[in-house]
Amino acid sequence: MGTQMNERESFSDVVYEQQTHLAERELHSFISAVTEMYGPEQAKVSAEDWLEEADLIDSPPRSEVRDWRSVTIAASARLASRVNERGASMERSA
Repeated sequence: MGTQMNERESFSDVVYEQQTHLAERELHSFISAVTEMYGPEQAKVSAEDWLEEADLIDSPPRSEVRDWRSVTIAASARLASRVNERGASMERSA
């Protein structure tokens, strides 16, 4: 029984590490693109958005499958909304 439990915990740890790596890669790619296109200030806010969206994912934190791309899409929607609002307010003040 102990061996089976250790194998299950080991498998779970491997899955967790893989998911963490995928999340880090997805976040890094997103933030790099935002920095390049909109600058470091928007990148910082977008990173916070991404982390908040990651917390809202409907799957358990240590689940085997998490859709990190959907987190990026949701954070991108927030970014687009912010950028559009800023552009609209700049047009009104001009």
